[in-house]
Amino acid sequence: MATRLGELTLEEAAQQAAGNWKSFDHFVWFRQDIEDADDWCIIYNQHRDSGLMDESNARVIERELTTFAEGNDPDVVPERHDHYLVGWIEGFSIRVFKDGEVTPAFARYFDLQNALEDYALLDDEDYSRREYEATIENIADCAWRLKHDYDLPEDWQQAVYSWLSDNDCSEIENVDDKGGYPSEDSLRNAFESLGYGNAEAIVV
Repeated sequence: MATRLGELTLEEAAQQAAGNWKSFDHFVWFRQDIEDADDWCIIYNQHRDSGLMDESNARVIERELTTFAEGNDPDVVPERHDHYLVGWIEGFSIRVFKDGEVTPAFARYFDLQNALEDYALLDDEDYSRREYEATIENIADCAWRLKHDYDLPEDWQQAVYSWLSDNDCSEIENVDDKGGYPSEDSLRNAFESLGYGNAEAIVV
């Protein structure tokens, strides 16, 4: 939509959204032969390279629209479109009008988009959890050369995260909306401070 939703009424937004898929370049919608195709819009909310914020908001939108995706004639249909060059993109097709009236499904989507214009996240708790989980995964990746030099317990990533949070929190700050990426030096400090012994010194 070219105009910000916050500047539009629900009816104006619905009129602008309905049939938007017809203006997509080099695009063929596999459902375009349905009788009311012009009353539907397609929205995308995440793609292969999406950051944690888009992933979180996409999941909340999916959760909020789930009730409209049920039954034999749903007003919301999940969409996933693939391309050999750019990967994939996901979202929904939403029936905007039904019997001349704006559907509750589109009205709910409109409300969610307006909420995003006021604040960038729909669910802070969900985003924080994703940020933490991504950082835990990144800690394991960043330690790929170091971890063989130490005797690490099963839950070492979580312990390292906690130590860094208490002692060197800048090392787990979110980078490019992909979670924290601690340096090898900070990981080595964490390993040694947590008492993880040198693997080579362990006698079997």
